[in-house]
Amino acid sequence: MNRKHLTLIAELAVNLALPWLAYTLAEPRWGELGGLIASAIPPLLWSLGELLRHRRLDALSVMVLVGIAMSLVGLALGGDGRILLVRESLASGAIGVAFLLSLLLDKPLIFYLARATMARERDDAHDVIAEWWATPGARRAVWVMTAVWGGGLTAEAALRTWLAWTWEPSRFLAVAPFIGYGLVAVLMLWTLWYRRRLSRVEDDAVADPTSFGSHDTAS
Repeated sequence: MNRKHLTLIAELAVNLALPWLAYTLAEPRWGELGGLIASAIPPLLWSLGELLRHRRLDALSVMVLVGIAMSLVGLALGGDGRILLVRESLASGAIGVAFLLSLLLDKPLIFYLARATMARERDDAHDVIAEWWATPGARRAVWVMTAVWGGGLTAEAALRTWLAWTWEPSRFLAVAPFIGYGLVAVLMLWTLWYRRRLSRVEDDAVADPTSFGSHDTAS
């Protein structure tokens, strides 16, 4: 088992097991609010450690920190302590809503994310993306991916928020993280499938230019 695998296992433990364990140990002594605050400490310390060690934050760490910050603001304004339970969903839900709103723009958010990702790998990223954007079907592909990710993240945030206020905190902490990770895994697998499907359609279009329109219409 290499270092990358060990890091992944540690990250999953911090974000799946330790919040539940911290709540279970702290709640009998400090009450529900104290337990909820304790449950937020392991992922917070992990994210801060990643920032200090690598001088950068991954997507999960950003969502954890933003979610905790938003939940603390909610607590300061007199919100229910259970808002700490949905700290990640506050961030992912906001991202999901932003994705959906960007569908009203000429270029949805997925376009800019793809361009930023490619820009880290090659110098001509802007030209390549601009050329791809002019191809048939590109706009529809970006629209579909933005809609699916936006809808998925928004639905996950809504479900976890409902569960946070209807389930016992210990039950929520034990189950809800698997909902979040499971949904992201489903979205990533769907994205891989959809990209491969687009590649096949584009290959067919190169072989037979008259076929592209029929593929796009059929889908």
